[in-house]
Amino acid sequence: MTRISFAPGRRRLASLSLLVVLGASLVGPATVGAADLSVDPATVNAEEAHLISFLNADRAALGLVPVRVDARLMAMARARSTDMIVNDYFSHTQPDGRNVFDILNASGITWYGAGEIIAWNNYPMDVSASTANHQWLGSPDHLAIVISNNYNYVGVGLAVDPVTGKKMWTAIYLKGPDRTGAQARLATPSLGTGTRTTRRVSLRWSGSDVRLQVLTAGLRSFVLQRKVDSGAWRTILGTTNRSLVLSVAKGHRTQFRVAARDRAGNRGAWSTVTVDLR
Repeated sequence: MTRISFAPGRRRLASLSLLVVLGASLVGPATVGAADLSVDPATVNAEEAHLISFLNADRAALGLVPVRVDARLMAMARARSTDMIVNDYFSHTQPDGRNVFDILNASGITWYGAGEIIAWNNYPMDVSASTANHQWLGSPDHLAIVISNNYNYVGVGLAVDPVTGKKMWTAIYLKGPDRTGAQARLATPSLGTGTRTTRRVSLRWSGSDVRLQVLTAGLRSFVLQRKVDSGAWRTILGTTNRSLVLSVAKGHRTQFRVAARDRAGNRGAWSTVTVDLR
């Protein structure tokens, strides 16, 4: 089924999205082990991560860029799976009449295209994720979403029926603005000559924006900060340069860190080095 949706009040939100259903068949015994009846959150998180790794391996096999995990989609997918377990149904339309597109619009998430795929099985927890992946790969409509070159983010959610052990899986794919921070790395500092109280330090760093399948924002700039001993981090400069030579006081432990920002304003993790002149 193909649907065209427009989200009121959101800019540029025309979306052409595939909405398909996979009824997962059960192969093997339907008995449920005790471990399936009480699933701790850490196990659910781990199994969701496993399925994401399988889905991205499917993409990598075709030379596609991995879809990035979006925490908002993760929560949405978990809620969708939970709703199907609690209300005992298997459909893209909830009992309240809403589907994933309605939920996306209500959430305030900016999106330009989306797709949802669902599956269930009664396999043991350690093979349930791989089973769901194989089920989706076996369906052309579902495979088309998994290996689409038009999505850049994903969320996967698992819910388990506490009585039957039935595992319900939901994966929500999205084409949306770049939300992934750029990457930066500080090289080992080079020490130069100095004075009685200072030493020249040469800093060099590199960076890039994380590549998405679509809509990669691109690297914009870096932020460089310094911290002396146990003091606070203080910004030295924001720059597009990739090197700096400055003086560092002797008798102190000075740390430097750099982070990159992309053109969408997303800042990545800090990369830190230490110059210990004590």
